[in-house]
Formats: sequence, C-alpha cells, structure tokens
Amino acid sequence: MIRYALAGALALVDPASAQMLGSDAAACRSGEGPAIAVEITGLKDRTGELKLELYPGEEADFLKDDHVLIAAGKTFRRVIVPTPATGPTTMCIRVPRPGRYALLLTHNRDGKNKFSIWTDGAGFASNTKLGRSRPKVGQALVEVGAGVTTVRITAQYLRGLGGFGPIG
Repeated sequence: MIRYALAGALALVDPASAQMLGSDAAACRSGEGPAIAVEITGLKDRTGELKLELYPGEEADFLKDDHVLIAAGKTFRRVIVPTPATGPTTMCIRVPRPGRYALLLTHNRDGKNKFSIWTDGAGFASNTKLGRSRPKVGQALVEVGAGVTTVRITAQYLRGLGGFGPIG
C-alpha cells in the first residue's frame, strides 16, 4: 500500500505530466529539455506575478543586469507568469545547454517592475534562509542535465529583523 502511494506521489511531480506554466512550458512537457521544472511552494498569497531568471553559474554574473549579460553573450533568460489563483504552481524555464546555472524566483506582489523588500518574495534552489544579506551564487546553483531537471523552491518573505525566511 505504501509503495503504491509513494509511486502516485512521484507521478505528481513528474515534469512531463505536471501542468507547466510559462512561455517555456513545452520544453518541460515534452521531457526533452534541457530545462528546469520549478515546483514553487510557500507563497504568501496568490497575487501579482511569479518570475524565474536564469543566470550563469558564476558569482561575478549572478544578479547582474540582463542587458549587460546579453551584450556580453552570456546566459540570461526570464519567464514571467501571473500567480495562479489556486492549485500547485510549477514553472518551466529552458536552458541553452546542460550545465551549471543560477536560478532566481521572485514573487512580485505589488505589481511594480522593481523588487520591493517590503512586499515581494524571493527564493533559490538551495532553500536556505536568505536572511538580510545579498544572496550568493551558491544558494542559487542548479546542475542541469540533458533532460528536465526538477527543483523545489520555497518562497521567502521579509520576516522582521531576521531578514527573509519562509512563512511557515
């Protein structure tokens, strides 16, 4: 009985069968990749939009302006979707080739085109508490193979003097 329940739970997170959100959804649905399927948990609410940004896996390039990265011929990709009103939230983002990348999730709750530490949320693949300092690339690294790599990111929001952390 437990084995069947476990198999059923694993089927729910299979990127090829999950409902994918975003302009790159076909890359995850086909299972071909290379792509990252991101299961997003811990959202504070269902307002605004969710954004995934893909950066090179190097500290010097992490969170750098997209125009600068693109002009230098470096990896940068962005996928934005309205936050779904209900249900599981899984987004997909294509990557140019298998390798190591940095991935940032933001929950833009206030509708402005600039991150607000007071209202918006953020998250990385490591799911370590972000705290008050600028995140390091190591928190955001994802190794992507030739297919679809699945990661779970728990959104974090400002939690008083301790900085950013999960809601729960």
